Amino acid sequence: MGQSKHDKIAKYLAKINKTEYNEGPGPDIQAKNRIIEVVTHESDLYSSLDQVKRFQKPKYIATTPDLVRKAKDVTKGTGIGVMGPKGTIKKKAGGK
Repeated sequence: MGQSKHDKIAKYLAKINKTEYNEGPGPDIQAKNRIIEVVTHESDLYSSLDQVKRFQKPKYIATTPDLVRKAKDVTKGTGIGVMGPKGTIKKKAGGK
């Protein structure tokens, strides 16, 4: 069986951030300068906020192009940023 969409995105983002994909509990990617949680299903958007909110580094939700708008709405006022599946920042972290 092939990799899931989530795993493909997480592994790609881990590679470009020069770190490893965490398949266990906690955020998917803990890079030197940011925390990234990958979300490929709308139902997981809210729970993904809990995965990253306790960290001090800039926090991002990485998602598919069709979920970027919804992710921006969900993260509004949280200081959590949004990026596309290739790491393109769609909403900068830190701005509430």
